[in-house]
Amino acid sequence: MDTPLFTRAALAGLGALLAGCASVAPDAGFSAVAEATKARTGIEPQLVRGDAAERAVSDTVRALLAQPLGQDDAVRIALLNHPGLQARYWEVGIAQADLAQAARLQNPGFGFKRVAGGGAVEIERTLTFSLAQALTLPLSRRLEHTRFEAAQLGVVAAIERHAFETRQAWTEAVAARQALDYARRVNAAFEAGAELTGRMTRSGNASALDSAREQLFHAEAAAGVLRAGQGLIAARERLARLLGLWGDQVDFTLPERLPALPAAPLELNETERLALARRADVQAARQNAAGIAASLGLSRTTRFVNVLELGLERKNETGGPRSHGYEVALELPLFDWGGARVARAEALYMQSLRRVADTAISARSEARERYLAYRTAWDLARHYRDEVLPLRKKISNEVLLRYNGMLASPFELLLDAREQAGAVNATVEALKDFWLEEAALQLALGGPAAPTQHKEHAP
Repeated sequence: MDTPLFTRAALAGLGALLAGCASVAPDAGFSAVAEATKARTGIEPQLVRGDAAERAVSDTVRALLAQPLGQDDAVRIALLNHPGLQARYWEVGIAQADLAQAARLQNPGFGFKRVAGGGAVEIERTLTFSLAQALTLPLSRRLEHTRFEAAQLGVVAAIERHAFETRQAWTEAVAARQALDYARRVNAAFEAGAELTGRMTRSGNASALDSAREQLFHAEAAAGVLRAGQGLIAARERLARLLGLWGDQVDFTLPERLPALPAAPLELNETERLALARRADVQAARQNAAGIAASLGLSRTTRFVNVLELGLERKNETGGPRSHGYEVALELPLFDWGGARVARAEALYMQSLRRVADTAISARSEARERYLAYRTAWDLARHYRDEVLPLRKKISNEVLLRYNGMLASPFELLLDAREQAGAVNATVEALKDFWLEEAALQLALGGPAAPTQHKEHAP
């Protein structure tokens, strides 16, 4: 064999393999994540890299915060601006770099040896290549590709979870603002009642006991304002954290009221199918099992051939002819036959299959539970809106008529005002619970169950 020709052929083959290696995408592999998220939530996240992108995000956030913050705008800000979520986005870039690395051959090794003595000089040059890594390159690439897809699905799941938490935090914050506004109105009414009772007591038309009771109701209403104010502060801060806001950005404005209850609830007959088909955690579990299966194939391939290297040698010696040759290094399986590695891979694979089944069962159950909770929340909110609150208003109107006709005392009017305040608070709470369950249903199904509709605020 002509050794120089053999050397050139080997180098040409390695060059061809290297030319076909995967490269690192400019978007760090995030485009697929962005497309999947947009399909699930209607909002497209962006990987922020560089000063120009930072400025663009700042401009977008500033524009969205210049008006009362809607729920969808809050989610959009969170997906763009939250630093922790942006850190999760780069997990895709790390996995994509690992995939590109797995498609590349290891660099060859070069050795140089010079020995001099007795007037003679001996020089050896060696160039070695890992044949074992070249043989298992397709399997390694397939394994890393599976891990890359699993990383993408993991980031999609993290985005969905963050969007869900943002929607819930927004609902809590708007409900807290609405509760504070109503608590202030109730406090003002009780203050007027306490003042009226005080005047009646001084004129001899009410007892000191009646006056003390109204003063107590006013004091409790004032405490309610303080509690509602603290609740609004806590809800706004939680929302600000999820949006990644700080400084002057935390002075954003919220809508005055929650969106109105939809005219009809969603009718879903295939909640389990939707959950299994769309949820990122289910798909990630499947990808993980596929990756471990690929790893098992790699373990079996390299069970007996762990270290297989090909080396090309050229030797010069003073006064002697040049010599050429090659060297093959092979690890002999005398002590480690690779059985433990194969057994470990098989155990991991069986474990991953059970985790896929467990994830699927949990997804089915959560979808059923969340849909039933969603329907119950809608029924309850509608019941308060259409039954409890109208009856409470009718009673209030009747009490007012009786008071105007001098058939009811001022104390009956004040008692009715307290009962009406309780009914209004319960109605707002039921509406808040519905929107919280609506967000939880989206998370359980891996996205909206129906196209997003325009949400009008409750009157």
